[in-house]
Amino acid sequence: MSVTGTGGRQRLLSLLSLLAAIAAVLVIRSLLAAPHPREVSYSEFLDEARSGHLAEVSITEQTLVGRLKKETAGQTGPGAEIVATRLPNLDESALLQELLARKIRISGRIQARSFWVDVLIGWMLPLALVVLVYGFALQRLRRGGAGALTFGKNRAKIFDQSSTNKVTFKDVAGVDEAEAELVEVVDFLKRPEKYRKLGGRLPKGVLLVGPPGTGKTLLAKAVAGEAGVPFFSISGSEFVEMFVGVGAARVRDLFDQAQQKAPCIVFIDELDAIGKSRSAARGLIFSNDEREQTLNQLLAEMDGFDTSKAVIILAATNTPESLDPALLRAGRFDRQVVVDRPDLAGRGAILRVHARGVMLSPEVDLNIIAARTPGMVGADLANIVNEAALLAARRGAEAVTMRDLEEAIDRAMLGLEKRSRVMTEDEKRRVACHEAGHALVALSVPHANPVHRISIIPRSVGALGHTLQLPTQERFLMTQPEIEDQIAVMLGGRTAEAIAFEGIVSTGASDDLERSSELARQMVTRFGMNERLGPMTYGHPLGARFLLTPPMEERNYSERTAEIIDEEARRLIDRTLVRVRSILLERRADLERLAGELVRKETLDRAEIEALLRPSPAREEAVAAALEARSGPA
Repeated sequence: MSVTGTGGRQRLLSLLSLLAAIAAVLVIRSLLAAPHPREVSYSEFLDEARSGHLAEVSITEQTLVGRLKKETAGQTGPGAEIVATRLPNLDESALLQELLARKIRISGRIQARSFWVDVLIGWMLPLALVVLVYGFALQRLRRGGAGALTFGKNRAKIFDQSSTNKVTFKDVAGVDEAEAELVEVVDFLKRPEKYRKLGGRLPKGVLLVGPPGTGKTLLAKAVAGEAGVPFFSISGSEFVEMFVGVGAARVRDLFDQAQQKAPCIVFIDELDAIGKSRSAARGLIFSNDEREQTLNQLLAEMDGFDTSKAVIILAATNTPESLDPALLRAGRFDRQVVVDRPDLAGRGAILRVHARGVMLSPEVDLNIIAARTPGMVGADLANIVNEAALLAARRGAEAVTMRDLEEAIDRAMLGLEKRSRVMTEDEKRRVACHEAGHALVALSVPHANPVHRISIIPRSVGALGHTLQLPTQERFLMTQPEIEDQIAVMLGGRTAEAIAFEGIVSTGASDDLERSSELARQMVTRFGMNERLGPMTYGHPLGARFLLTPPMEERNYSERTAEIIDEEARRLIDRTLVRVRSILLERRADLERLAGELVRKETLDRAEIEALLRPSPAREEAVAAALEARSGPA
């Protein structure tokens, strides 16, 4: 790895190495330094000797040094020796006799330590240590090894032609529009002279946006694999550290390496980790200076590198609305490629890609599995295929069957079965009536999706049962009658429970009531489907998320209008409840029969439901009329 152009990093590392060496010198000097004796007067020295506190006395030409006994040293405080100045006219023989009388050991005269020994131990040895530590740090920096001295280097993973896990467009499915946008990038990397001779310039940056799991990273790898160029892959969070300036150093190092390996592709995943709007943090006390410096360096590098070297910057994010406007302007990320959730055909293609290495039974129809997984992305579908293979292996099968795939879908959407959760007979019958109510209403209204299965087996997500409906085709719009029928199906469970148990209801319908109430409010406030309030929207969105769930709303209407919204939403729910109750009272015998069979078998599929009861004649006529209206005159 090259370290050119990183002078600031070298200076920082040199300073840290020097500080570490100085700290080591101070520690060693403190360890090598001998403890200083406590200075006392000559009379105090004699008092200590006469009191029997001294174990040994050494006499020099100018001083008297006495070593205290261990028990005495612990009582008098720190320091195991005392020293006193020897008087010039001291009678040495009298002193010696008094010391001997006290049984104090007298040693020979002490020789002062040599000046050169002090220089060697106090200065030469620590200086040599400084030189060794500093030299070791510079050597590691030149070699570019891993560790604390290389925290300023980028951490991108490099995939080149020698990589075994090469990805191409054959490994990508369900994102045909996004793939078509990126084919031009591949063609430029393969034949750049085709564009240069006409004066054309490829965009410096391409931003892939879409929900998590739609295949943005896989698409970037496929571009590199098709073009046959090196591929740098790094996450935006890997640039940011606790030290200010490290992220900017990593950005510089990444672009230096990319230009050395040009033509190549640099892929930055989760760009919003470093590319969030700087204006959002203005005026706040706590701002992230490191992230802003990293973003500034990224902007400077994207402006500065030469496009003739064919370095393409690909980035991915789930929230493009949170990115800084300077990052999205022309000349940086010129293009935004939306990688959306796959449709029915796309899900089928994705399932076929992930099922290549899986032993499938001849009965398996991946198109049915694709129809059962609306709204799922590529990562979800890959997980379903893998989970089905694990289920088949767990039961000792030789191939994956439709049963395994359906169970894998149920696990992903509803959670694991909780057969160990024992319900009382009353609870079991109440849940069976609830689910039978959903199914009967869905079979009775003209615009509901067909019922695929009903079950009263508890699941790990908290549901005590479920009614599964599958759409017959992909729908992108919903009409007012279709929404009203959807609300009716949601309210069918609670209404059936009230009919079967003489008005005594339970808490099992809380989720149905929440979803139906929210949908009724959206009809009034967002979809303009109310005659009294007219074709207007009420409320400003707050915190909108790209391609995700609807945001919260800020009120921009009066209290009077809020009362009208409440009244109209309640009126819609009440009108639907009357309609649902009428359907279930008319088909009460079917409700009792379906609930009883559900209690006995716990799960009923579509064929078993159709064998027990048929849709009402009114529904058959309404469905036929709806189909004729959609097809139009021949």
